[in-house]
Amino acid sequence: MAETFNTMQEKDMGSVVSRQKVIAVLAKVLVYAFLILMAVIVLFPFYWMINSSLKPLEEYRLPIPTFWPHKLLLSNYVNAFNTAKLGRLFLNTLYVGVVSTLLSLVITILSAFAFARLEFKGKNVLFAGLLATMMIPGELFTITNYMTVTRLNWLNTYTVLIVPFLVSVFYIYLLRQNFLQIPDELYLAAKVDGTSDFKYLCKVMIPLSLPTLISITILKMMGAWNSYIWPRLVANKDPLNNGGHRLITNGLRNAFTQTTGEVNYPEQMAAVALVSAPLFLVFVFLRKYIMKGVSRSGIKG
Repeated sequence: MAETFNTMQEKDMGSVVSRQKVIAVLAKVLVYAFLILMAVIVLFPFYWMINSSLKPLEEYRLPIPTFWPHKLLLSNYVNAFNTAKLGRLFLNTLYVGVVSTLLSLVITILSAFAFARLEFKGKNVLFAGLLATMMIPGELFTITNYMTVTRLNWLNTYTVLIVPFLVSVFYIYLLRQNFLQIPDELYLAAKVDGTSDFKYLCKVMIPLSLPTLISITILKMMGAWNSYIWPRLVANKDPLNNGGHRLITNGLRNAFTQTTGEVNYPEQMAAVALVSAPLFLVFVFLRKYIMKGVSRSGIKG
């Protein structure tokens, strides 16, 4: 009887183990199936953009869309680059992005250092007020900002694209949280050695916070590259004037509208692919810096 009972118990244990293995395999299958489905949903618009950019206009207008071009037209990319004057637009956007990023980094570093290490009256109240502004949508400032830059005669200049958005409360908060994780003992030891605050900032805090600074740089450049509403409002100069001060996103808006009023969508999709390529490469090669910089912030408050 004992042997029979043990045998039955072993069988039950074996069936439980096998059932658990089956459940684990099914769970993995469902998880991977869900991830594959989400990947297809996310990547399909990019595939359709590339697919459309390689088609002739006549094939694009077919009532039944084709999922691969019958005739590859790589010339769409050349025509798109010349039609939209992407060279000038790239230079405008790069100039605005680099200058605004450098100036914004200086303001962010100094502000974060002041809120993290310096002691002055009303520091916590001032920082709380800055954080409160993050709850106000940026669109609410558009009218007042436009009135201000109009009075300063900044319209259709690089200044109007750079100055109004140099200060980012989110970046200041992000870097401040990172600065707070640096041990106070380092700061006190530096002060004992007679090191100035600025030298301590440059020699200690900035090197230790480099991942977060890289993340801020990448995010700021991407924001400048993707900006649309404000540049279109304040720097919408005639595109025939060598591109004016338009940025890359604004230059694509009406560049491919033909004299008949029709839009050459394949060339427009080719231009969108060219504009999206730098951001895609930045994400692919620098995503670990973005994740690392964000993960190191916001732990200590």
